[in-house]
Amino acid sequence: MDEHQYKTTYHSINPHRCVFEKALNSRICNCSMAQRFNLADREGVACTSVIKLQRCDRLLTEFRKKAKFALQRMEASQILAHTEEIKIQNGGMLGLQEHVEKHPLQTVQDIASLIDRAERQFNGMDRFPYSQLMQGITAYQIRNRRHKSRIKK
Repeated sequence: MDEHQYKTTYHSINPHRCVFEKALNSRICNCSMAQRFNLADREGVACTSVIKLQRCDRLLTEFRKKAKFALQRMEASQILAHTEEIKIQNGGMLGLQEHVEKHPLQTVQDIASLIDRAERQFNGMDRFPYSQLMQGITAYQIRNRRHKSRIKK
């Protein structure tokens, strides 16, 4: 399956793509609203709630806007590299979790419930401590890729 055909098929079977799909596929975050599926040799993630998807999209947009300085980007509209997007998604959610739960964990068990708790604690998404959350994005380290070792005979 060529890339164009893959993307066309992907969008037709997944009209509500999870905006935190990279974080979920990296296995750092999970979400109770996520529905995983396989297409060809890849894994996709759909959101089962349009309302929660819109809220997550708003939060991720804020993370991207605020992270432009941390990532040394001049324009927020620039397309981000895969590693930058992983830093924003995983670092942002881990940072939010640290501020809501007051103890650092290495994974986020449920993005949807974390955002619910954060909105209650900070009285809305507009009042999230974004400057402090950017520290989580800056500090997040991408895992090194594992290379298959070759056994020589």
